[in-house]
Amino acid sequence: MKINPLLLFGIFFIGISSIEAQEKTSLTLDEAVKMAWEKSNEVTLANTKVNSKKYELQEVKNNQYPDIKVSGQYQRLTKASIDMHNDQASAEPMPSPDQALLGMATLSLPIFSGFKIQNSIEAYDNLYEAESAYAAKTKEDVALRVITYYTALYKAQKTLDLLNENQKQAKQRVTDFTELEKNGIIPRNDLLKAQLLVSKTQLSIDEANNNINNINFYLTTLLKLDPSVKLTVNEGDFFSLKTSNAPSSDVVALENRKDLEAVRLQQKASEANIKIAKAGYYPSLALLGGYTALDLKDFITVKYAMNFGLGLSYDISGLYKNSAHVKVAESQALEAKSSEAILTDRIKNEVQKSIEDYDLAINQSVVYDEALQQASENYRLVKDKFDNGLSDTNDLVEADVEHLSAKINTALSKATIIQKYYELLSVSGQLSQSFNLSKI
Repeated sequence: MKINPLLLFGIFFIGISSIEAQEKTSLTLDEAVKMAWEKSNEVTLANTKVNSKKYELQEVKNNQYPDIKVSGQYQRLTKASIDMHNDQASAEPMPSPDQALLGMATLSLPIFSGFKIQNSIEAYDNLYEAESAYAAKTKEDVALRVITYYTALYKAQKTLDLLNENQKQAKQRVTDFTELEKNGIIPRNDLLKAQLLVSKTQLSIDEANNNINNINFYLTTLLKLDPSVKLTVNEGDFFSLKTSNAPSSDVVALENRKDLEAVRLQQKASEANIKIAKAGYYPSLALLGGYTALDLKDFITVKYAMNFGLGLSYDISGLYKNSAHVKVAESQALEAKSSEAILTDRIKNEVQKSIEDYDLAINQSVVYDEALQQASENYRLVKDKFDNGLSDTNDLVEADVEHLSAKINTALSKATIIQKYYELLSVSGQLSQSFNLSKI
């Protein structure tokens, strides 16, 4: 049976296409960020810490509930000698029990402990909220890392596309110059200059491929994807973002930064810790209750022995020992207050720098657009002069390199604007909101 070679070629081509389709994955920035929030180790650890604080808070809340304990004993006894030591002599011998049963139930309910329980709950509640704020900040940091890698991947891929396009023209120029050199129209050094440009462009292509591979590995690792997956940036989605609502002051940042919110909550917790330390100056009062049942076989049975009352305890030594605990708590509260002031100043500096960087990226993009127009016109004029013998190869190659550089700078400047915009949102505490997903 003969097989059509065209059929084999078609099958081979389809197989190769399907393999390439499996290796390359188009991923929008929104999808990448949400994937990182779901899978990254940093977010998982942050969520685990939040759960730990939640359980600690529940553990402290349990201290306001009564402690109820039940115990029971069963004992085998040897023949015991029992003498009642009373004045009346008994004609009958006393029984000698050989087993004992004892059951007890006790209840203790704290009534007053210097407000220690209430302040402990307040302190741990603030620590739980602070950990939740730190988890939100971790998600923003992870999102910014994704954006940085995503932007870098776009820049590398765009640079590679422009280099490959320019390389085709450079190779065609070498082909043309080879024929001209054979016919003695141009000197050999002009051909060598054209070939040198192809070599230099190839080096840039190799470097761009290297950058793409490295960035692709970093991003797939962060997203928990197979490293063999080749990610491609969706350029349309990347540039559909509207950046007209960029923050212009630090007011929004001071209201929305999650790390600043966490420090403020920690300060509240430290203030509650001062009250907890001062609780050592007060006595503790508790409601007590109990039930006892006793059975000595053939001797005595006790039922319904219930008791209740109040328990008072007071650590006298705490009057002079507890002052050290109070001073430690007060010092830690001052540390938290200083940390808030330091972080506030740092946030203001970060916002100011991000605003300047964002404005700079916009201004540079305008200049790069103008430079591209100038480089394009310059290359056209030089190419016309070269074709008419009014310009040499040096001028043509130089104009070509400047034109390529202008195209690359213009393309990358657009991506830089978006990157700087997201960085500004990050330092302003609004990055998560921009992806319409503040909680995972």
